[in-house]
Amino acid sequence: MSSEAPDPLQHIGAALFRPLGVEGVYARTALYEDLVERLTAFISRQRDRSAEILRFPPLMSREQLEKSGYLKSFPNLLGCVCALQGTEAEIRAAAERYEEGADWTRALAPADLVLSPAACYPVYPLVARRGAVPPDGLLFDVAADCFRREPSRSLDRLQSFRMREFVRIGPPEEILAFRQHWMERAQRLAAQLALPCRLDAASDPFFGRVGQVMAVSQLQQSLKFELLIPYYAGAKPTACMSFNYHRDQFGVIWGLKDEAGATAHTGCVAFGMDRLAVALFCVHGLELARWPGSVRAALAL
Repeated sequence: MSSEAPDPLQHIGAALFRPLGVEGVYARTALYEDLVERLTAFISRQRDRSAEILRFPPLMSREQLEKSGYLKSFPNLLGCVCALQGTEAEIRAAAERYEEGADWTRALAPADLVLSPAACYPVYPLVARRGAVPPDGLLFDVAADCFRREPSRSLDRLQSFRMREFVRIGPPEEILAFRQHWMERAQRLAAQLALPCRLDAASDPFFGRVGQVMAVSQLQQSLKFELLIPYYAGAKPTACMSFNYHRDQFGVIWGLKDEAGATAHTGCVAFGMDRLAVALFCVHGLELARWPGSVRAALAL
């Protein structure tokens, strides 16, 4: 007899996803995708009209991600793209090793691409190429399919997931005001969707012992907050949105300056699209017709 406790979300997962042989990577059903599309439209209706809209591919420049500092902070989460390189004969020989039962992956070499770990990283080098940041700053609406190497059976920790972000670039007081606005607004949006939530200070999962010090510093400086939603009664709440103040980190790295030469600060509000969608199904059930009227209206169901 198995000693494992039954998964309270098993029936939810069975209705929303189809296994693909790797934990945290799933095919998504029509029921699930329809809700994600409606949730996407709901978030789009909250967008400031001044925001520039960008949709990024699931890949980005390895050099840009290295420069951003991700490799130093989260090397264990990074997914790198590798490829067979060399002459036709060398590539064919590597492919034939598989047929022989040998390890063909030894012939792989890293490409100049990585899987995007967050939607906002490509924004900063893009802005850097444009020149000075205008006095009133910049606002972006970005989205991407993202990857973090965290194999898990839990529905709140996928390896392949979708992230939507509103990114603000400008003077520090503007970034802090932007973040505060969204911390308050996010709770109202959760109420519209009838999702129980609370806001709390948080830290990123920095790697190793040095990372523990970085996490403490991040908490002490109140640089990150999360909107936490429990999937079911008694469950540890899941971070479904985050509100981040990067200070001048990316401004220094990418040389983002205003016309007076002051380094720009950056911040973002991130929507975990898959976590929010799963939360809606967990809280309200699989029968959309029985969801609260206010939620159905908000999502145009």
